[in-house]
Amino acid sequence: MSEKNIYRISFLSAGEVYEIYAANVGQGGLFGFIEVEGILFGERSKLLIDSSEERLKTEFEGVQRTFIPMHSVLRVDEVEKAGRGRITAGSGKVAPFPMTVMGPSKPSKPE
Repeated sequence: MSEKNIYRISFLSAGEVYEIYAANVGQGGLFGFIEVEGILFGERSKLLIDSSEERLKTEFEGVQRTFIPMHSVLRVDEVEKAGRGRITAGSGKVAPFPMTVMGPSKPSKPE
């Protein structure tokens, strides 16, 4: 009896909160990224079209694996079944972790 794991991944991208479902999640070969493979989409209903899920399908069309920066991940949950992925506008309550960006160093003065 093989039990398939399904994961719900929430992350920030360009100021929006993405929620996707996938079959595999793990630490990828790229340092500082999580690897998401086997992105799942909900059943299509001919009566109701969800624009955010259609946008996700278009954005991840042909993607076998995606690498998401760890600092963008809000949470990863193991769930019983896949739901509908969605993109929502970022609220003021969720913000990316502050990071210090170091610029190029100043040239030293000759003595």
